[in-house]
Order: sequence, then structure tokens, then C-alpha cells
Amino acid sequence: MIARWTIDAKFGHKPEVIESLSTWFAEIGSQIGWTKGKYRILVGSVGALESRIVSEITISSLNELNDSWQKLGDIEEHKQWSKSLEPHVVSGTQKWEIFRVVE
Repeated sequence: MIARWTIDAKFGHKPEVIESLSTWFAEIGSQIGWTKGKYRILVGSVGALESRIVSEITISSLNELNDSWQKLGDIEEHKQWSKSLEPHVVSGTQKWEIFRVVE
């Protein structure tokens, strides 16, 4: 399965959001098992909003995703990261989508 988290950066803030997300994976995501090779970061290019930033995480099940989210709730750095990211993103644009890999 692929868990996809999307968010839109405010105009001119995309580099800050990408850097912040990269740092998040290295420092916080790694604590819940989301290490290099298990995730990727994409940005909008053709036919997508240029402000769109997408994180895709490979997961084995919805239970794994739920366990990861529960662990995040206990990580104080995650709460602080969320607050520091807020000035750079368009409010209300974040969302999760879950895809099943068929091939």
C-alpha cells in the first residue's frame, strides 16, 4: 500500500516546505520506521499544482499506518514541527490518501 500525504505551499514558500519535510523524515519519520527507501517526496509539475508537495510512504497495511500515527502523537518534536511548518502552507490543503498497489 501507498500512504500519500499532500499539502500545498504558499506562493514562494515551496523550498522551505520541501526542506522542512526532508528534515522531518530524517529526524522524526525515522523514529517511526519511515526511513530512506520507504518514502519519497514529489512536487507538482505538469497537470498538477506547482505548489503541491506529496509524500508517499510504502506501508504493508492500514494497521501499520495506524501504529505509525499513534507513535507520532507521542513525539514532541512532531508537534513542534507542525507548528513551524504552518506559516509556509495553505491552510486546509493537507490530506491523506491510501492506495493499494496492484502491480
